[in-house]
Amino acid sequence: MSEVKIVTVKLPEEVFQEMALRIPEGDRSSFIREAISEKLQKTPKPDKLLALEERIGKIEQEFAQIRKYLADLELLTYQHGRINPHSFCIDDMDHKLLEYLMHYKGATTPELADYLKTNRWLVLNRLRKIQKTSKKQCGKAVIDYYGGEKSGKKKAWWINEELILE
Repeated sequence: MSEVKIVTVKLPEEVFQEMALRIPEGDRSSFIREAISEKLQKTPKPDKLLALEERIGKIEQEFAQIRKYLADLELLTYQHGRINPHSFCIDDMDHKLLEYLMHYKGATTPELADYLKTNRWLVLNRLRKIQKTSKKQCGKAVIDYYGGEKSGKKKAWWINEELILE
């Protein structure tokens, strides 16, 4: 046996009385040690949990890759490559962002922030999240950022018109 450590345990009165009836006084320490060892055998080790999390992460990445390939083959999208951009929205703000982009085909982050009467960093984070989610699920982003000039706007977000349902 390795080095022994002392542990103090608080038990409900009923549990202690039951243990006092069933286990003789000299055997109680070994009984508690064995009970703890048994319980630890049934509890998964953190290493195993970490390994399982890693495996699930790999499976999710592979599944996303398969979805991307299916989207490239246009098997996963609706109406031959068209998708509903609102399926990537979390709340009303995201829906308003996409409505604005669909109506005007594109907008800068400050324009969207003025429209929603919020700060531009929140808008930027929401746009990036929509872009990332749509790219992960469909293989193509439903909105894209273009830093150059397009349709008289510089550094603007554009709706991918070839992907959206109308």
